[in-house]
Amino acid sequence: MKVLFIIDRIELKYFEFNNLVTNFWIIKSLLERNCDVCITTIDNLCLEGKIAFTHCYNSYLKDENIFYNKDLLNKIAIENFDLVMFRPDPPVDLDYINATYIFDFVDRNKTVILNDPKSIRNFNEKLHASLFSDLMPEHIVTSSFSDILEFLNKNDEIILKPLNQCFGGGVMYLKKGDKNTAVIINQMTKNGTQIVMVQKYLEGAKYGDKRVLFLGDKVLPYCVQKVPSNNDFKFCEHSDSNILKAVLSDSELEKFTPVAKKLNSMGICMAGLDVIDEKIIEINVTSPCYFIKEINGHFGVNIENDVTDFIMSYVSKTCKVS
Repeated sequence: MKVLFIIDRIELKYFEFNNLVTNFWIIKSLLERNCDVCITTIDNLCLEGKIAFTHCYNSYLKDENIFYNKDLLNKIAIENFDLVMFRPDPPVDLDYINATYIFDFVDRNKTVILNDPKSIRNFNEKLHASLFSDLMPEHIVTSSFSDILEFLNKNDEIILKPLNQCFGGGVMYLKKGDKNTAVIINQMTKNGTQIVMVQKYLEGAKYGDKRVLFLGDKVLPYCVQKVPSNNDFKFCEHSDSNILKAVLSDSELEKFTPVAKKLNSMGICMAGLDVIDEKIIEINVTSPCYFIKEINGHFGVNIENDVTDFIMSYVSKTCKVS
């Protein structure tokens, strides 16, 4: 199987020995199965007429680690790949959106793309969580100062989130009576011109949030608790001390299985929920981290094999592998 990974620029820079990254484990597992795996970034995508191309690098396995040949290959038609793993990190800015358009010119009968870039483009990780609003904390999406202030006065403590970032970027906590209230609201909304997600603060947040993982329409039995970093109120440091073993409750499995099925029907078959007090605070669909290193260590499994089994099965069911 010929595979192309679209990864983040910073991930390309630190490609080797980067086992904190989900792509490291999936690429390694695919290489161990004798797949041909190339890697690239969104700036190496291009279009000639109606044909989508990419410049890319060959990756290879050596001494239980992954490497890549630093010589950029000549343009390759993306339809020459059986599978594209579209996993650049947010921010979902104009460059990101433009990259998703390139894949509108790829024949899906020839090439499987996970997650579907069109589906990612149509699904905002913060805003579209509202599709499951009954499973979320109380929230609003707005740029209105007065609406946010009213929401704050009602709930006493709130969280404000920009809609296009990841890893806690730009997320702010605000408590009723804070002297910086006006400054924080105006900064977050760019003086009422930028829409943000505003959620009621959940008491369980002091213990961090749980990552619940999907493959297709199934909820995986493994999960981790991401605890706040360096006296912050949120997880923002990927280290062993901040990622603890967690347990998926029966009620969470019951609640979140329909979410997995809905996302899968929308072309999003690999996703991760961030959950506090059994409430969804965010749905990760762009480049969801499966915390493979940590789950393997906590549960004594090799979850990368489950992920790779799913990917290869998905491809074989969807199109003929060359």
